[in-house]
Amino acid sequence: MDNKYSSKIGFQLSKITTEQFAIIPDAYNKDNPKIEMSIGLKFGLNRSERMLASFVMVRFEQRNKAFIIIEIGNHFKIEENSWNNFKKSNDEVIVPKGFATHLVMLTVGTLRGTLHCKTENTEFNSFILPTINVTELVKDDIVLN
Repeated sequence: MDNKYSSKIGFQLSKITTEQFAIIPDAYNKDNPKIEMSIGLKFGLNRSERMLASFVMVRFEQRNKAFIIIEIGNHFKIEENSWNNFKKSNDEVIVPKGFATHLVMLTVGTLRGTLHCKTENTEFNSFILPTINVTELVKDDIVLN
């Protein structure tokens, strides 16, 4: 599927879920300036509802111990004709790379806002999710079973 098709996919955001959120104060040392961040990505599928979900998880860590963990899911309803074009077989749904990248970009933005809201008025509010090159996260079409 080419990127021209990706820009014509009809969809709407229908639900946002906070899959995980934790602040672990004992794992954070404010005197240690070395902070690492990891990001994870996965997709979900609900065939009967024509839904795709994009999940992004971020961990802020020091000394290999997470002190903030957040995972957000954006659930997208796909228009019927677009959904039918995704299908390769009864067992697989192929989501074009360009469209999957767009969904992840939306989910990263949702995660960034949720992180701000959940840490507001705490010492952890200074941990802002930096800009992310989502094209490095989604390298190929997404195949879902």
